[in-house]
Amino acid sequence: MKAILTAALNGVLTDPARFNVPVTPEQMAAAAREARDAGAAIVHIHYRRQEPGMGHLPSWEPEVARAIVDAIRAECPDLLINSTSGHVGPDISGPLACLEAVRPEISAANAGTLNYLKAASDGRWAWPPMVFDNPVEKLAAYLDTIYRIGSVPEFECFDVGIVRSVSLYMQTGMAKGVPQMNFVMGVASGMPVDADLLELLLRYRPEGSPWQTTLIGRADIWPVHRRAAELGGHLRTGLEDTFYLPDGSRAASNGQLVEALAACARQAGRAVASPDEARAMLGIAETAGGGERGAAAL
Repeated sequence: MKAILTAALNGVLTDPARFNVPVTPEQMAAAAREARDAGAAIVHIHYRRQEPGMGHLPSWEPEVARAIVDAIRAECPDLLINSTSGHVGPDISGPLACLEAVRPEISAANAGTLNYLKAASDGRWAWPPMVFDNPVEKLAAYLDTIYRIGSVPEFECFDVGIVRSVSLYMQTGMAKGVPQMNFVMGVASGMPVDADLLELLLRYRPEGSPWQTTLIGRADIWPVHRRAAELGGHLRTGLEDTFYLPDGSRAASNGQLVEALAACARQAGRAVASPDEARAMLGIAETAGGGERGAAAL
């Protein structure tokens, strides 16, 4: 089976004044093209504020989301868009409006609540302790919109109990079809980047569900990428997840990271899927998404 590569282009809070993360529609389109040329079939994107000096903060303005996605689709019409929806707090009107505006092929769906914590080396909290709240009623509201706009949810799972919860969503009718699973490893208060744990997680995912890993860290994540490829998973990297290449050097771009990820897949004996192949493998209709391909098919 070919490996589907996802490029996570920018993340939610990384400061573009310090790191080379794309923010504007033009930068996002250029980063998507570079990732596509390196082997990515999917781009996972966050939306940032566009005012000068504010690009380190998220935006939930539908006009911003639409401008970014339109620019990516114009540059790379075959790429699949995987849109963020992650938001702290009960008011999700902004994320839902963005999903409505861009109608991505894939929508990230955070599948459970997590204490989102990190300690600094001096013994203080790296940021004020927070709860990444994703109760059932919040996820249900996301899923209602995701299915209605013709998108496909990707269940982001930060802990083992969250992985197991996806089967419960299926049993109760919240989740439809075959779920896409994303094992997020490397958050300090979630699952560690651990190849042995990865093998155990496969026991608890819904049977037959496609899965990928999101591995957060430095050079130590790359052997686990390789193991994920050997186990049949799909792969994701990008400046949202790491700034480091397998040799420990700093990555200058998303394209460099995707090139390294494609090498992991090939070293495991797997070819890299094209966007069209990824669409077929994931069961995503040609009419999914709001780009030229979807419009032409309609």
